[in-house]
Amino acid sequence: MKINEDQIIKTARLARLELSENEREEYSKQLNDIIEYVEKINELDTSNVKPADHIMEISNVFRDDAVKKSIDRKSIEQNAPSFVDGFFVVPKIIE
Repeated sequence: MKINEDQIIKTARLARLELSENEREEYSKQLNDIIEYVEKINELDTSNVKPADHIMEISNVFRDDAVKKSIDRKSIEQNAPSFVDGFFVVPKIIE
């Protein structure tokens, strides 16, 4: 499959890009090089290769949920500069 200049022009128009003659030639060459590379990769025998969704083996590390006693509200209120009705009071930053 080869990319021709008409396809470059159509794609540029759809993307609302203005390309010079040099840019069209350059992009055409680059896209054709990419397609050639992909076609070369497609020639490889991958029948014994297991499909992968990630290049490394990944596993989540989970911990058991455990109910613990929370910090006492009184000690939180003592450490906060301003605490009203169970909420931290902070300076307004949006006007």
